[in-house]
Amino acid sequence: MKGFDPKFRDFPHYIIGITKEIWEDRGIATLHDYYAPEIVVRSPASVVTGNAGVIAATMATLAEFPDRTLLGEDVIWSGDPEDGMLSSHRIFSQATHSGDGVYGAATGAQLGYRILADCHARDNMIDDEWLIRDQGAIVRQLGWEPRDYARDLIAREGGPLACVKPMTPETDRPGPYTGRGNDNEWGQRLSDLLTRIMAADLRAIPQVYDRACHLEYPGGLTAHGHEAADWFWMGLRAAFPNAVFTIEHQIGREDPTMPPRAAVRWSLWGKHEGWGAFGAPTGAPVYVMGITHAEFGTLGAAEPTLRRDYTLYDETAIWKQILLYAGPNE
Repeated sequence: MKGFDPKFRDFPHYIIGITKEIWEDRGIATLHDYYAPEIVVRSPASVVTGNAGVIAATMATLAEFPDRTLLGEDVIWSGDPEDGMLSSHRIFSQATHSGDGVYGAATGAQLGYRILADCHARDNMIDDEWLIRDQGAIVRQLGWEPRDYARDLIAREGGPLACVKPMTPETDRPGPYTGRGNDNEWGQRLSDLLTRIMAADLRAIPQVYDRACHLEYPGGLTAHGHEAADWFWMGLRAAFPNAVFTIEHQIGREDPTMPPRAAVRWSLWGKHEGWGAFGAPTGAPVYVMGITHAEFGTLGAAEPTLRRDYTLYDETAIWKQILLYAGPNE
């Protein structure tokens, strides 16, 4: 790979390799080499600019979860070394809550949760990132409900006026990456599916998903089948029925020994106007950053169907936006 350290044989090896080097091998100082000085890191909870903030956040996380491991399940990517490459990295993280920190006093709880991270890399350095942790899964394993955790976090950060504001289009910062992915058919299939669902065409689920589909959703939820997919997507869209749905980025890939697969980053931006996954409507303006990974395939001579769906958004960031608008007693 032109411009990248020759120890990395390909882009997935680079992404998985530097993740292990930084977190598990304690090479935090290598962030000076692997992350650009002015990197923009967007998560649903905040927008952080600059490598110094990334290093500080990394150390704080490791102080709270010193044995944290990050198991790379997949890297779905597009681009080329000359113009830059965009990876959508799916991780299953395991950790023990051994130290005090943003999640409160140490509990000793054993955690398992997923992360989806889109990273742009060029010349051996990441300079733009979109990151979603399954905060719903984390806080539930620590004994919180996401709404209660968000309420407590607002108070610990100094109240509604002083607290860290979640990411929205109003708080976002431009970064160097302006690409939209690639035009591979599997990415387009996933984008079309999500667009149909968000347009209230729930017929898309039995038409596109396999009857035996495996589903991984926020809150550490594992489910199977059409009914579970319908329940999840209906609950989200019903809560924000008039929010604008946007495909922010799409990638499709066909690689040897792997099923056809896709990664789509998407967003909802609008008001909490309906009953659904987030309780009674409040009218709060809410931004939802989501990432979906999907694997397609077929058994026998049938048409390919969506067999695995990994979707994440941050429940706690959504509740934080609702509570900041509606008040802490909501």
